[in-house]
Amino acid sequence: MPVVWGEVSPYRPFCSKRCQLIDLGEWAEEEKRIPGAPDMSDSDGWSEES
Repeated sequence: MPVVWGEVSPYRPFCSKRCQLIDLGEWAEEEKRIPGAPDMSDSDGWSEES
């Protein structure tokens, strides 16, 4: 069912503030993640110096 973008659905794409906060919490706890290569900044081989 399409959700109208506007004042009638301020939490779009979520159905409510509660759903929005649950989803944000899952991302913050890394329960949800996008698969991909590891972040190079977390490895020993990364340096800001060229």
